[in-house]
Amino acid sequence: MMSSEAEEKPSMDTAPELVESEDMESLRQALAEELTKAEANLAGWQREQADFANFKRRSEQEREELTRFVNAGLLLELLPVLDDLERALEHVPAKLSGAAWIDGVKLIYRKFSAVLEAQGFTQIEALGKPFDPNLHEAVRQEKGREGIIIEEIRRGYQLHDKVVRPTMVVVGNGEDMDKEDE
Repeated sequence: MMSSEAEEKPSMDTAPELVESEDMESLRQALAEELTKAEANLAGWQREQADFANFKRRSEQEREELTRFVNAGLLLELLPVLDDLERALEHVPAKLSGAAWIDGVKLIYRKFSAVLEAQGFTQIEALGKPFDPNLHEAVRQEKGREGIIIEEIRRGYQLHDKVVRPTMVVVGNGEDMDKEDE
């Protein structure tokens, strides 16, 4: 009988080692799962942090864009006034060109133009340039170099880098004007 007790005793000693071994394995597995969760949480946090940084950058760009163009509507409504001043000054009779009040109107025109330029309005250059549908609006074609603007009907303007009013132009149709003179 003694031999059976001796046999049982070692098995009792190995049982706690077996249990400890299983506990260690389950702890390792739990640790591995927690590490995987922690890595997933870190990756998610990093993604959200990057998304937030992108959102913040986009919001800042939109705010800057808005402040640049907040007055565009008002400035667009003022362009016909500028057009009228230009037409009036173009049609001043020669005998009145030296009058003080005409000089005053010219000064008002220059100040008005300067205010628009200070707000980011610039004229679109057109005369003698190639036709660009992004900048110009063709109203007709006449004899002249093909694709070249030969007359400006109404000035166009850009606000910063965006066209707010295209230039109305007459474009050459490719017929040589010298051939008709012959």
